[in-house]
Amino acid sequence: MSRWAYLAVLTLVFTGSDISKRTDLRPPSALLPMPDSLATPETPQNLPSDFVAVTQSAPSKKPTALKESSRLEIVRYVSGEFARAEKAIPGARKGFRVAVGKPVDENQLKYALANTGIAVNPGDTVQITRIEFREKEIAIDLNGGSAHHFHLRDHLQVGVGGPVGVPMTTSTASGPEQRVGATLILDYGRALPDMSPDDLKRDLSPFLDFEQEKSAAVNWIDTLPPEYKKAIQEGHAIVGMNHDMVVAALGRPDHKVREKNDNGDETEDWIYGTPPSKTVFVTFIGDKVTRVREFN
Repeated sequence: MSRWAYLAVLTLVFTGSDISKRTDLRPPSALLPMPDSLATPETPQNLPSDFVAVTQSAPSKKPTALKESSRLEIVRYVSGEFARAEKAIPGARKGFRVAVGKPVDENQLKYALANTGIAVNPGDTVQITRIEFREKEIAIDLNGGSAHHFHLRDHLQVGVGGPVGVPMTTSTASGPEQRVGATLILDYGRALPDMSPDDLKRDLSPFLDFEQEKSAAVNWIDTLPPEYKKAIQEGHAIVGMNHDMVVAALGRPDHKVREKNDNGDETEDWIYGTPPSKTVFVTFIGDKVTRVREFN
């Protein structure tokens, strides 16, 4: 055998053995179907319903009840305010009920107007004369409330010209006298939530517009001496105040007691709170505060 023939045979032998080895080393698993457990990830089983419910809804915060300080703020900055009526308001003696957060029931309003009469016409100026806090409602008296006569000209005083410093009395009502007032009852459907004076005005907005009228409380407070203005803003009474200033600072008293002092002067105590909780006694002689006492 020649040298070249020998080399050709030797090359063919080694090459063939290499190919067979490569073929034998192929992983047989590559040609087999993948087991079901490996082909798809394991599907998670359904979680317990109580666990799902917890993860889907976070616990809601408990609404804050109306605070005593918020009540005083509302009385101070809403009671006595003027507003323009946006809708006719019936003169029902028990008041007209308004569901807060819901549209006004126009059919119910028309029925009340037809059966009890119109106490306030759209565009009339009204005054908030009383605010009563109930368990789930706030009753708002307008122009003295539905059971009272009310002379608006005796309450509405605004500067409209004339010599500087001389206020002129005007009435923007449709006549010299509103025959009767009206009462709106704001029904919250639950215990009264905490709110600010602006929140209450917003709840009254379907019937009353406070933006179109001068703020009686703010304008009047700005005219007071600094010490009285500061005391009203901080919510306490001081000696020298008159009845209106004390109402602006503390609201209407819970009780009133009249008696005579050792000098024979007739005094009147306005009492805020009930023992053993914080109680404030504001003593008047005439229209002036002569003494303020606090008991905790």
